[in-house]
Amino acid sequence: MDASTSTPQLLRRTNLRAVLEVLRTVPSATGTDLISATGLTRATVIAVCDDLIARGWARERESPRIGGQKGRPARRFEFNSGAGHVLGLDVGIATVRVLVSNLSGAVVGGAEARFPRHGGAPEQRRRVLTAAVDDALADAGTTSAAVLCVGMGIAAQVTGEGAVAPGQEVAPMFELGLQKEFGEGRGWPLLVENDAKLAALAERWRGVGAGEENLAVILAGERLGSGIIESGRLLHGGSGGTGAMGALELVAGVGNEDGIAKLARLWGSAALKDGHDGAIRALVGPSTNRASARLVFEAAAAGDPVAVEILDRIARRMARVLALVSSFFDPKLIVIGGAVAASATALLPVMTDELARYVSEPPRVAVSDMGKMLVPTGAVRLALDYVEAHMLELVPEVRRPA
Repeated sequence: MDASTSTPQLLRRTNLRAVLEVLRTVPSATGTDLISATGLTRATVIAVCDDLIARGWARERESPRIGGQKGRPARRFEFNSGAGHVLGLDVGIATVRVLVSNLSGAVVGGAEARFPRHGGAPEQRRRVLTAAVDDALADAGTTSAAVLCVGMGIAAQVTGEGAVAPGQEVAPMFELGLQKEFGEGRGWPLLVENDAKLAALAERWRGVGAGEENLAVILAGERLGSGIIESGRLLHGGSGGTGAMGALELVAGVGNEDGIAKLARLWGSAALKDGHDGAIRALVGPSTNRASARLVFEAAAAGDPVAVEILDRIARRMARVLALVSSFFDPKLIVIGGAVAASATALLPVMTDELARYVSEPPRVAVSDMGKMLVPTGAVRLALDYVEAHMLELVPEVRRPA
């Protein structure tokens, strides 16, 4: 293609993107608003808006008449957030969670399902997952035809290109043939990402780290993993290993990737086996020596000295993890997320005090308030980023053949 044909096409696409960028960030805009925001001429703005309406990405709103206004009110345009949907999946060892979002990021449906005991075979897991996706679409009142992209988070190291890094024990749990199932079978682009990295995207988008340019999020439930955002950019490294916690076995006072929930459960159960008969025993009952993380936190809140000591040990251990992340990546904020995030608030005073011993200018430490929606929300953000980057190549539902 020569310059005489490519330049007008490139200019047209540039203008389309410029107007779309504005429409996605405001409830609606007049031609005058768009002229001011983009610097384009009125004729170009109106032509671009008509083009976007024809493509299905924008629509015209009826403008009310003001007072005794004569003539036709100024045309008002808005982004068509219902032109399609994206899916955000959090695929764990035991469960899958699915969110359905419109193109403005509003969640309109969802579903959750459990995999077979001990994970199940790949075919079983795939059936459970696809059924959960279909349930979520039904909950949203939409169909497969409306889906423009799927984002998926997994508890495994993923490269910047979206491939599961080789040599991981848990990787077979997530190799379910979904690229074929979704890509070839349903025509959906599928983007795969590490769950902790998606947690970082979610926190920067809608969590306590909203808008923070230098942020670390640590998933701290059963295992530790972190997602790092530096200067507004999610870091991956050469093989997706940025933020991986395998090297904690080299850190004195830590020693492995066990997370807060796992430590509370293990140490609480050990206390029961050693004959502890305080609040942990009262909550667990006389017939078992297995304590859940939740009950250990409840026992500590009730003043059980053994439970309080367990949480103190966990907080001091976590402070060393925070210090490591702080030293390597220098975030302004570290957010603790995952299954025990709400309970982890009790650990904050000791964690922050200890962190100040190790780091001269420690970051702020906070606890996520997004609960189990943290990772699937990040997966939605990943899918929306793809749609926004490829919008002019995608075909919205309203223009797809029946």
